[in-house]
Amino acid sequence: MLQIGRPSNVFSFFSNLGGGGSIKLPKPTIHAIEEQPEKRARTLKHLLKANHINHSVIYNELRFHNHTPHVLGSAYILGADSDQLNTVYEAESKHLEPWKDSPGEISQHDWRDYLGKREYQRAYIDFFEDQLVRHGYDWHSLLNEYLLQGKEPLINNLIAGLGHPLIHLGYAEELSSRTVAIESLALATCFYNDWHKFLDDPKYTKSASNPSDSLFTILDRVSRDPKFDNLSDHQGADNIDKILGNEELANAALDYWNAWQLKSPKEQFSESQKVAVALVVAAQTPKEDKSYDFFAVHLLTTSHAVRILLPLLPAKFHIPLVRQWWLFTLLVYISQLRPAINIDTIKLVELEGRDWSYVTDKALKGKYRTDAHYVKALRSMHEASQTWGDPNQYYLKAAVKMAEEFDGWGGFGPADAELEEHETGSGASGQRSQRRHSGLGEG
Repeated sequence: MLQIGRPSNVFSFFSNLGGGGSIKLPKPTIHAIEEQPEKRARTLKHLLKANHINHSVIYNELRFHNHTPHVLGSAYILGADSDQLNTVYEAESKHLEPWKDSPGEISQHDWRDYLGKREYQRAYIDFFEDQLVRHGYDWHSLLNEYLLQGKEPLINNLIAGLGHPLIHLGYAEELSSRTVAIESLALATCFYNDWHKFLDDPKYTKSASNPSDSLFTILDRVSRDPKFDNLSDHQGADNIDKILGNEELANAALDYWNAWQLKSPKEQFSESQKVAVALVVAAQTPKEDKSYDFFAVHLLTTSHAVRILLPLLPAKFHIPLVRQWWLFTLLVYISQLRPAINIDTIKLVELEGRDWSYVTDKALKGKYRTDAHYVKALRSMHEASQTWGDPNQYYLKAAVKMAEEFDGWGGFGPADAELEEHETGSGASGQRSQRRHSGLGEG
């Protein structure tokens, strides 16, 4: 356990522990909103605190997630002014819910006993806020203890709950917000499920039958594997349970998971970010469905979170975190019935003078400026272009394509009926409301 008073950059402090396999990236730009005197930063700080005080992090019968920090953070980093931030907050808050008391309190000796029990979300928030005092208000020290320590650390299960604990943690770091950090811990505990075993139990990591260092190659093989042909007659959240609940399908999926050979981790993580973009922008949807896949967009926004966290985490967590993201991606891809990926739909985009300012304008002023997933996706692509460079304009073309043609979310199955209604329903202003998923990959 860290002692109170350790440096706040505790992740960086331990970055040399854990041996090889590290992925060395430049540290992300940190927007220290708690310390900035300008009005925009003050507005964001106050809105994040207002959301934290007034609205639960899980709502609608404990199925949907509060995305307010994500969309506010994205808008702020893209340059939104105070009025624009307030507009986003008002739109995002309309369907949120006030906190409800938990069945009981949580203490330091039993906090793991309630993992996966979403009805304890308020108790977890209270517990972590109390622990923050014990850590001298050093929230990185708090994260180190509860996220990274122990035999089965929480960090190995951040893809539960459709990756929202991971996304939330990324925004906590980017905004340097202890408020968002505590919420990320609450999400990680409340959505904890048995997926952690794939990272925590070494028996699941084994030699694959047909290894490759390319995710594009592996996904192509998955798309042609007849084992998955009769998985389902529809896309949707329930298909992951069908995969993991069937021994043959689960073993096949895990073989593909282990097939990714990370011989050059940095270069292969770079490719994984291109894959994430392709699964959102270049995946072929049924001809009658021109919408973007709601579940696939979470592969992109979780990839962005991984990019943010890698330079801040101890080296020993780098490869497990990237492999955790790949497991999430693989299961979502199969559950969405393995859409064909046509990169030419990105390569052949004619920019016609449109640049990142066009994308930013769409994100902050366009029709879908209050759709959290739309705004986050565009910013994730911009961040990837900044990380890797964009000599062929792959990220810019993908972002321009999505910014221009996006007209709602699809990819839902019968089990996602209420979710689809939330995500595609029109609000008073004619904009689609950005409601929450019921939880692909929840426990």
